Amino acid sequence: MIYNIYYLEYTKELLGMNSIQLKSRAKINLSLDVLGKRLDGYHEVKMIMQQIDLYDNITVVERRDRETIQILTECEFIPKNNGNIAYRAAELIRKQYNISCGLDIYIEKNIPVAAGLAGGSSNAAAVLTGLNQLWQLKLAQKQLMELGVSIGADIPFCIMGSAAIAEGIGEKLTAVDGLKNVWMVLAKPAISVSTAEVYSRLDLSKIENRPDTLKLLKAIKERDLYTLSKNMANVLETVTERKHPIIKDLKKKMIEYQALGSMMSGSGPTVFGIFKKYEKAKAAYENLKIINRQTYLVQSYSKGNNHE
Repeated sequence: MIYNIYYLEYTKELLGMNSIQLKSRAKINLSLDVLGKRLDGYHEVKMIMQQIDLYDNITVVERRDRETIQILTECEFIPKNNGNIAYRAAELIRKQYNISCGLDIYIEKNIPVAAGLAGGSSNAAAVLTGLNQLWQLKLAQKQLMELGVSIGADIPFCIMGSAAIAEGIGEKLTAVDGLKNVWMVLAKPAISVSTAEVYSRLDLSKIENRPDTLKLLKAIKERDLYTLSKNMANVLETVTERKHPIIKDLKKKMIEYQALGSMMSGSGPTVFGIFKKYEKAKAAYENLKIINRQTYLVQSYSKGNNHE
């Protein structure tokens, strides 16, 4: 990490390149419902998405001495080529606006990878937003969101931030009141989950517990954490929990450590718990960290995405 930061500073100083630094925040699902399968093979969803203050640091450096894009990271689990969605975001905006200069994109990873937290999509959203500023393209947020959806359904929300109802394949967004400074504990077990496999195994006829979106939105607006926590629902848990019982175990642990409620985010495997007070969240974090290495103490984030 230190080597790459110094490398970027050296590059900027030597070549006088423009650069921008951004925070790339994760999200959780406060609800996730699957309404049916579309003719194009994708699933129609309805969910409440909430941004949290767990973020990767992204540095984008313009390289006028070459035309290639380079991903720099010390995280061994993410691709360094066009298999990386942040790379594809940079490639997309360059092609769209006929810009030929190269880029160094440094990703300091704090969001766990393949965790149901939209870490990769958030990185791509930060790159699109950053290059819009760096190259003074003057694109409105809506234009950036329309650009981003072509490479990832979660990217529009990651560009917008705060909280939203997401419909369609997740790209149709309606901004809503979000949770303000609510303490949460996240625990990502040491397993991998394939989103495509989860959706392929989902049997909609057997789902008994679906989220009541209006009830949840009312609870969020009234800051009624108890009602929110008791009524959160994610239909994908019916698939992921069956294959990975550790998810159910972590949810039980969250409740044992006095979370008001606990649920899996996205297709998993990350589990989160909502806490009324910081002290209880901190105690739960410290206990869970002993048995689950990738455990995080975070707050909800409701200020939107200025990528400060």
